[in-house]
Amino acid sequence: METLGAEPALRLVLDRATPAQLVAEVQRGGALPAPGLEQLLGQGIERWSAKLDSRLLLRSLRNAATLGLRLLAPGDTDWPEGLDDLGVHGPLAMWSRGRPERLAALGRSIALVGARAATTYGEQVAMEAAAGLVDRGFAVLSGAAYGIDGMAHRSALASEGVTVAVLAGGLDRYYPSGHEQLLRRIASEGAVVSELPPGAAPTKWRFLQRNRLIAAMSQATIVLEAGRRSGSLNTAGHASALARPLGAVPGPVTSPASAGCHRLLREYDAVCVTTAEEMAELAPPAPPE
Repeated sequence: METLGAEPALRLVLDRATPAQLVAEVQRGGALPAPGLEQLLGQGIERWSAKLDSRLLLRSLRNAATLGLRLLAPGDTDWPEGLDDLGVHGPLAMWSRGRPERLAALGRSIALVGARAATTYGEQVAMEAAAGLVDRGFAVLSGAAYGIDGMAHRSALASEGVTVAVLAGGLDRYYPSGHEQLLRRIASEGAVVSELPPGAAPTKWRFLQRNRLIAAMSQATIVLEAGRRSGSLNTAGHASALARPLGAVPGPVTSPASAGCHRLLREYDAVCVTTAEEMAELAPPAPPE
């Protein structure tokens, strides 16, 4: 796709081009010869060709039209530019539900993530952080999970700010189901996005895959509360790999719910942050108007 473009690349796959033919086409398109490329392309075709089903594609498009979803591609007006920093690991397209113009606010946004099994302390920190960041002109980005994510979204909405939720499944079925009303409100006032088409179910792997999008779409990532093996640490790892600012909120040293945050401070060189003002300092300065 990078060498030939999306349509020619898809046409080659649909025409069942052999790995040797694919190599010849990409080299004709200007790609340099790469050792083992033919074998890699062969493995990719074998792995993915079974998933080619035009009926499923048409069903997804019909569902998307019924729900008013939009399909965004790189270069579109509302495409979150931070995703381009993922390079070849970036999404090929993004589905959006809600107010797509709100995605422009991601140019000045901070991701607030943390434990699903949040403590009262963690939820209090999330509420104050989201409200304080909205007051400072930031959009709040998160994953709509129970606990810290949900509180961050609710607080941003209560403060009349912009919040965007990134889901790990198709936008035709809000997940988690207990947050359906919250997600409907986010879509009404902000946006809900996913790289997966309607009908795709959230899985453990897709949650981890989703985390890279949260890290890339925001200007900084803050982990508010997390256990030692929390999935939020995966998001933090992606932020570090993208050279995005990373912050962590400390908690009681006796609290297992904050062990992940303390690990980030010790092992990931995360910045210790305790207030919305300190979190805002991690983001690059706003461009002059």
